[in-house]
Amino acid sequence: QVQLVESGGGLVQAGDSLRLSCAASASGRSFSGYRMGWFRQAPGKERDFVAAISWSDGNTDYRDSVKGRFTISRDKTKNTVYLQMNSLKPEDTAVYYCAASAGYGSRWSPTSYDYWGQGTQVTVSS
Repeated sequence: QVQLVESGGGLVQAGDSLRLSCAASASGRSFSGYRMGWFRQAPGKERDFVAAISWSDGNTDYRDSVKGRFTISRDKTKNTVYLQMNSLKPEDTAVYYCAASAGYGSRWSPTSYDYWGQGTQVTVSS
């Protein structure tokens, strides 16, 4: 069983930065071969892909609207995935979720992910 716990959300002003963390545990198993992703969901909207990283080789992918502002990374020694968010905008306001996939399906689709965290709220004021 994989457990994911997000932290780091909060209320910030436009232009500020936040770093989200996702602590992952897997009952002693390795995350080798897993894909880790960040999604976000605003009120009344669908859950959207934000960024993903391959645990093994660190290959990353981002949605266009966050490229150049957000950076996903992972620390294998801490089993933690990060999302560094810079130059935040009001439209980035959402609940942010960490997710883990055994590696099948589109990295952009929520249905490709097997495990989810509880989410952390990010609110960006103008």
